[in-house]
Amino acid sequence: MSKILFTHSYFLRFDPKQWATGQPYAPLGTLYAASLMRENGHDVYFHDSMFSKTADEILPFIEKNSPEFFIIYDDGFNYLTKMCLTNMRHAAFRMIKLAKQRGCTVIVSSSDSTDRFEEYLNEGADFILIGEAEMTLLELTNAITQKKNDLLGIQGIAFKQNNVPQENASVDPLDDHADFAVIKTGRRNVLKDLDSLPFPAWDLIDMEPYRDMWLKHKGYFSMNMGTTRGCPFKCNWCAKPIYGNRYNSRTPENVLAELKMLKEKFQFDHIWFCDDIFGLRPGWVHAFADLIEKENLNFKFKIQARADLLLQEEYINDLSRAGCENVWMGAESGSQKILDAMDKGTTVKQIYEATRLLKKHGIHPSFFIQFGYLNETKEDIRKTIRMINELLPYEIGISVSYPLPGTSFYEKVKMDLKEKTNWTDSDELALMFRNTYQPEFYKQLHRYVHKTYRKHIAIENIKQLLKRPVKATGPMFKKAASFIYYAPATFFAKLKLNTLEKNVPA
Repeated sequence: MSKILFTHSYFLRFDPKQWATGQPYAPLGTLYAASLMRENGHDVYFHDSMFSKTADEILPFIEKNSPEFFIIYDDGFNYLTKMCLTNMRHAAFRMIKLAKQRGCTVIVSSSDSTDRFEEYLNEGADFILIGEAEMTLLELTNAITQKKNDLLGIQGIAFKQNNVPQENASVDPLDDHADFAVIKTGRRNVLKDLDSLPFPAWDLIDMEPYRDMWLKHKGYFSMNMGTTRGCPFKCNWCAKPIYGNRYNSRTPENVLAELKMLKEKFQFDHIWFCDDIFGLRPGWVHAFADLIEKENLNFKFKIQARADLLLQEEYINDLSRAGCENVWMGAESGSQKILDAMDKGTTVKQIYEATRLLKKHGIHPSFFIQFGYLNETKEDIRKTIRMINELLPYEIGISVSYPLPGTSFYEKVKMDLKEKTNWTDSDELALMFRNTYQPEFYKQLHRYVHKTYRKHIAIENIKQLLKRPVKATGPMFKKAASFIYYAPATFFAKLKLNTLEKNVPA
């Protein structure tokens, strides 16, 4: 069978905020694809670009292994890759060129290449895999190896081909004299039986740099796992180029088997279940918690969920039994008007109630917050800040509205997207369309909200120290003392925000 070199285009060093945070996760999607190809008889090699300094570091691996196929297969489970950052895109383009110069057939699978398949093909890629790609990759590589000339019957690919009838192709609009056409075949249905996939090829990756960075920055070692694929909800700003709106789940028994294997092999302390929505199927979390208790597996984990799914106390109790310590909730806004405009399908009241239930059962609630959605006003912003400071989530992740292809939100603002359509890295936070305030306002808003949130946490810890001094801990004293910094820092951040607020575009 063929020789395949896998890599991915997420370079942690090219994302300064994430490099400083120091919490890297392995490219799970890449390892799934590598495992499936190896199970089907291909010789598989892997280069992990996570800690690479330049895209050119791939070159020795290409020259050493002389692969027939060079595959950039990005991790569709990680929200950082879904952001389609231009630093990573340019790195992918560079690796494509290096591989083509050495005679490889280049195949790319990512959220960005799915959205921009013609651009990747123009940079030299031979094939782009559209959507969920493991089975597509297997079928495509087998067809090429067997020298089958007709690839039109393979679902989920885009490629260039000469002399194709116009009705079967879209000619590259960038080239008026093109003698080829860009083919995009029909989308492949997503996998329903996720248990049929082999476990990711964890043996191909060196986990020690991941472990070292986690221990240095957090004091424990976290790994990532996926139990589901897809999300059935339809928030109008959320792009789903890989798994779409279908929702499929592994069985609790299958997940437990991988957990036991990873615990034995890597001795992790913590797991991030990187599903868009964890444990949506009725009874899944209850069965999972029972298995965890039966096997006496001791570890903590974090998940992502929606406020409206966190309102049943029995469900929250099952999460706690299983070891859940942190739930990242897509709160987004404290304004019901904005939640409705997003087609979020949740209410501010549900955010409050879900937060209360999680705290009652000893689980940290954390919030994803989004500012800058269309027609957001000063009052909407004020409501969101008030919600954060009243509920005091464990952590907050603040972003500004980010239009991605394939969403109705993108369609509403695409006329404003001129030269800039993606961020360079995850900390850029540039507002790329016309809105109530200028982009600089939202960057300062991000700083201000973090400072006022920290100030309110300090105040809460001061109250607890005064109320129950005998139960005081070192972290409580530290957080209380932080008031000395955050009180004036919040004041000056607010002054600057007020100045920028006046610069409203005409």
